[in-house]
Amino acid sequence: MKIPEQMNFIETLKPGGPEVMQINTGVVPQPKDDEVLIRVLAASVNFPDVLQRKGLYPLPPGVSPVIGLDVAGEVVAVGREVNSVNPGEKVCALTNGGGYAEYCVAPSLQCLSWPKGYDAVQAAALPETYFTVWANLFQIGRLKKGESVLVHGGAGGIGITAMQLAHEFGGRVFVTEGSTEKCDACLKLGAEAAFNYRETDFAEALKVLVGDSGVDIVLDIVGTPYTQRNLDCLAMDGRLVQVSVAQGSRVGIDLLQVMFRRLVISGSIMRSRTTAEKGQIASGLYESVWPILDAGRCGPVIHKVFPLIEASEAHRLMESGMHIGKLVLKVAD
Repeated sequence: MKIPEQMNFIETLKPGGPEVMQINTGVVPQPKDDEVLIRVLAASVNFPDVLQRKGLYPLPPGVSPVIGLDVAGEVVAVGREVNSVNPGEKVCALTNGGGYAEYCVAPSLQCLSWPKGYDAVQAAALPETYFTVWANLFQIGRLKKGESVLVHGGAGGIGITAMQLAHEFGGRVFVTEGSTEKCDACLKLGAEAAFNYRETDFAEALKVLVGDSGVDIVLDIVGTPYTQRNLDCLAMDGRLVQVSVAQGSRVGIDLLQVMFRRLVISGSIMRSRTTAEKGQIASGLYESVWPILDAGRCGPVIHKVFPLIEASEAHRLMESGMHIGKLVLKVAD
């Protein structure tokens, strides 16, 4: 197909609220030697997008300032060193930025084919959350069959992915959420129990179900106010894995508790990883998770789809917390 010189994209005029995003026209990016150019059909909305819009998620050197970390679409051009992806293929990709646009570049190592039966909206909802969960819950957290995990924010994109995959791989899953509706949704998606944090102390409620032994892993997105209770919930040799710090990053903890119970505190940020590291995560997903998605299990839950021009409305809904699952921007048919 003929690639145009200009494209529509969402520009962020300055750090601020959703209103600072607007549609604009700019030059179609050119792929580097290890990249592919994708005609974007859909792009998902993630919490880091909100942080970037507010000026709270610094960009690595050389990446697009356009918001958007994952897309699905058709490859229309490839760099000189790319031999694993061909023009015409439909892929979903973890981008390094630039997803809220009609065309986007991504390293070929960060591209994956659409699972069987998926459309662009479903495929776009995969990369950021599935890369994050695979890296943190399975590689860093080392979840094994028969182990237990507490997932905070169970009805969000990360939470639903973690909950379903943990259950699929033989784990016991407990979650926290902020409403009865969200807790009920988590129970239907594989959680053994869901605790409404507005009504219940999750650490005490969890102890009723698992006893003093605790859970093997806590996957946390909250940070400061949860840290000590997260440690209280962990079993001997338990792992606290931090994937976000929505309510603060600085904590005071009892290190003797960590030492006596051989606890491990870890976490990661996907954006700062190298292309090679992200490619290794993609390989793990393709080998271990994509067959599950091909079989129709553990897929994303799509809450609402917006046209690209309504990206600001998608951000308002994201910040309201009134969604269950993923928000996606439809860019083209």
